[in-house]
Amino acid sequence: MAPSYMSMCHRVSVTFLCGRRPTAATAAFHCPKLAAAQVRLCLVRTYSPSKARHGIGRNIVSRLKWANEKYERFLQRRFPRFYLLYHTFMKGFRVLFQDAKELHKIKTRMIANNIDYQKLPYREMEKLRQVRRDMIKAIPLVIISIPPFANYLVFVLMYLFPRQLLIRHFWTQQQLLEFQAVYHMQRAQHHQAILDGLERTVSSVQDHRLQSHLENLCRKVQSGAHPVVSDVHAVRTLFSGPPLGIRRMYADQMRHLCPLLFLTPRLPAFWIGRRLNSHALELMQLDRAIVRLGLHQLNDMELREACYVRGLNVERLSLAQCREWLTQWLQFSTYLKESEASLYLHSMVLLTVNYPKPPRS
Repeated sequence: MAPSYMSMCHRVSVTFLCGRRPTAATAAFHCPKLAAAQVRLCLVRTYSPSKARHGIGRNIVSRLKWANEKYERFLQRRFPRFYLLYHTFMKGFRVLFQDAKELHKIKTRMIANNIDYQKLPYREMEKLRQVRRDMIKAIPLVIISIPPFANYLVFVLMYLFPRQLLIRHFWTQQQLLEFQAVYHMQRAQHHQAILDGLERTVSSVQDHRLQSHLENLCRKVQSGAHPVVSDVHAVRTLFSGPPLGIRRMYADQMRHLCPLLFLTPRLPAFWIGRRLNSHALELMQLDRAIVRLGLHQLNDMELREACYVRGLNVERLSLAQCREWLTQWLQFSTYLKESEASLYLHSMVLLTVNYPKPPRS
């Protein structure tokens, strides 16, 4: 009875460890070396360190996720205002990381397929332009957030100086609308100075016909009327050379143009001229990309953003008014040459300051 009992226990143990059928276990019993090899192999498969580490890792991740969700519910219940900042901060970093990945994909495709920037679709061109500006502004914020527990300092900065220190990824929707209004008010403060600079230039124009066109254009805008595209095109030759070319105008006039593109005017004049020219050409290329795409393909947010970037205050305009203005703007800008970048910048005042047209009495 004893050998039979021992053999049965051995078969059961081998079956339990190796997951084999009793027939295989019986065969292994008659071959001890085979049985030992099977037991070692089964132990390796069942108790593999890599699988154990994987299981421990999943357990840690699930517990961290549970703790984070519990922490967010606690903040939402006890500190709703702080939770809004925390949620905006975490969501902003996710969107920023996603934009960086998209930027990398676009750049990789451009290099692999030898695609020029001018040939990209509108949305990819706009993504490159916006993400590049965001990344430059976000670098200090990312550096501050690296040390442990430094994100609490970022929360304080978000609360105290959200417009000055943070990018749009870390703004709430209400803050986005509020800050856009503030930025437009800042650039609108320079509209009058730009118009005054054009009026002072009238006397230095040698061609009497061009002098008359520029004077009439300035008078029309100063009186509150909205000029048409033909009024602006009539003076375009004045903006490709002296006295209003991008590298021929006075330094003060260039410094007043900088806020239109949200650029700092506190730089040397030659550097300001280069930056104004490059940003104007970039917007001109975007205009041509919109024409290739079709204006009707822009969604509501893209339509408003395109008008805002080109100098229009979209806060109180309807979608129909934005579409009408952008149609007029594209009719004006798509026929400009690269040498007429100065006219493009000045038109961000000439074609926006009195839009929409005042109602007739």
